[in-house]
Amino acid sequence: MDFEADIKNCMQVLQDGGVFLYPTETVWGLGCDALNEAAVEKIFAIKQRPKEKSMIVLLAEARDVLQYVAAPPPDIIAIIEAFDRPTTVIYENALGFPDNVVNQDGSLAIRVTTDPFCKALIKRFKGPIVSTSANISGQSTAPTYSSISTEIKTAVDYQVTYRQDDETIKNPSRLIKVNDEGDVVVLRG
Repeated sequence: MDFEADIKNCMQVLQDGGVFLYPTETVWGLGCDALNEAAVEKIFAIKQRPKEKSMIVLLAEARDVLQYVAAPPPDIIAIIEAFDRPTTVIYENALGFPDNVVNQDGSLAIRVTTDPFCKALIKRFKGPIVSTSANISGQSTAPTYSSISTEIKTAVDYQVTYRQDDETIKNPSRLIKVNDEGDVVVLRG
């Protein structure tokens, strides 16, 4: 797994406020600095996505959730570490994110990534990145690099080369919410 050149190129794009195309543990995604409002706007423009639809944010470690969510469930780290497949959790009371990343109700969707490339990039960047499917809003999600439209590929500042030839189909992440009682509510299986 040699993706050092991709990490360096993505770091430059992140620092420049740009957008990159990259593989995750689920589908191929568009990414940017999740704390950079202008970079997030670029993703909305590329996807032609309505502003009221919020983005998913990727973090490298379960404990990082505590930095970005006010009053998460007390046992959230144990809950996250027990997941047996990619799972995105919707949290109330996001902290420090621009308005265009957070849902209108103040909630935020966060997935702690298990993908080696994503984890390495986020750790090197020392911050959260956006992850949204690499497709025009309303069109089919692109599970592999070869299924991403030319329109998306040409709109980004960098395309990660790592795993471009991987044709393995992976499902989007499970989407859950943890209610006030600490129960897991599955929104998308």
